[in-house]
Amino acid sequence: MADFETRQIHAGAVVDAQTSARVTPIYQTAGYVFSDFDDGEERFAGRSTMRAYSRNENPTNQVAGRRLADLEGGVDGIVVASGQAAIAAALFSLARAGDHILATSSLYEGTREMFRGALQRQGLDVEYVADDADEAEWASRITDRTKAVYTETIPNPLNQVVDLERLAGIAHRAGVPLVVDSTVATPYLCRPIEWGADIVIHSTSKWLAGHGAVIGGAVIDGGTFDWAANADRFPHLADAPRPGVPSYVERFGAGAYLGYLRTVTVLEYGPTVPPTSTFLLLHGIETLSLRMDKHIRNAQEIAEWLAGRPELAAVHYPGLPGDPFHERAQKYLPLGPGSIVSIDLAGGREATRRFIDALELVTPMTHIGDVRTLAIHLGSTIHAKLTEQERRDAGITPGLVRLSIGLESARDVIADLERGLVAAGA
Repeated sequence: MADFETRQIHAGAVVDAQTSARVTPIYQTAGYVFSDFDDGEERFAGRSTMRAYSRNENPTNQVAGRRLADLEGGVDGIVVASGQAAIAAALFSLARAGDHILATSSLYEGTREMFRGALQRQGLDVEYVADDADEAEWASRITDRTKAVYTETIPNPLNQVVDLERLAGIAHRAGVPLVVDSTVATPYLCRPIEWGADIVIHSTSKWLAGHGAVIGGAVIDGGTFDWAANADRFPHLADAPRPGVPSYVERFGAGAYLGYLRTVTVLEYGPTVPPTSTFLLLHGIETLSLRMDKHIRNAQEIAEWLAGRPELAAVHYPGLPGDPFHERAQKYLPLGPGSIVSIDLAGGREATRRFIDALELVTPMTHIGDVRTLAIHLGSTIHAKLTEQERRDAGITPGLVRLSIGLESARDVIADLERGLVAAGA
């Protein structure tokens, strides 16, 4: 197998047959011409390798899905309209109304909001367990309705590195897949499938695209879960949908889950990402390793500088030796624990107001994974809908600020952060 740096440029690429264009073209089309009557029938029956419509697949998008699957070590992948769409599509391809998902409690608040909002209204029950709860606690929460264990590689914003290998064992002993949102890690820093995950999700809007210009998401099938052996829990994948029609396991083999997600969930819900956005995503992926190396160098230098500042009550970054997740990060993230550095200003909300308003280079906005360094106060924005006690329980203190470290000169970012901290402490 070629090295990561080579595959991020070449994996999944198909040279355009008509023009021989080297760069993957933007196939801006809603549909595809049938060669004859029988061809149309075969495409709609799923017996043709040719596509029928762009709602669930497009040649530009297909390259991106295959490239991400290759980088993650999966068998197949698909890109969709956003990270939230990827989460919804991934879970609704496993579960139906009345089913149960078991999740780690450290999840990003935007995901938790969707779980208790749209997904709950559609009948999915999500229950949370402390990330490091013992195995007996996890096992006691799994029922016949449980269809997945769900987690994140590096939960945003507090960077609690999750023990993926342990969770994979818990999930598999229960006969359910481990689903991992690995947005913050990217496949360059961690490939969850190598640690036992079965399905990987990304918000491609972040480091994969890298420039804050597009929204998108992706679902990658590891091809590792035995759906046939767990047919009672997943009959929609393992059993024939009707007499004479093969099951998804029979049709797609190791890629049965992604085959169902593409031909049923995405086709019916239609969370289609424009190929123009995917074109930019592909260009971002081509430089992923180069950018991530710089993101990590900057984050480490800036976190070390922040750790000595008297205006701060805490710095959350697993790259720091004193961080509670430093040792686990060495195992799962040897190239670096991402580029989110969260800081807790000792002066609370008002100190944070002065800090944010004094910044000149660092951009105050909601996003992560940009080439630019970004800052946001969590309690007044992403976590604002929670009660004060709920925020405290989630570790969201009044002075918590999330920094997404970009690619500028670290010295210049530090100078701007110092400007903000001086203002905060005034």
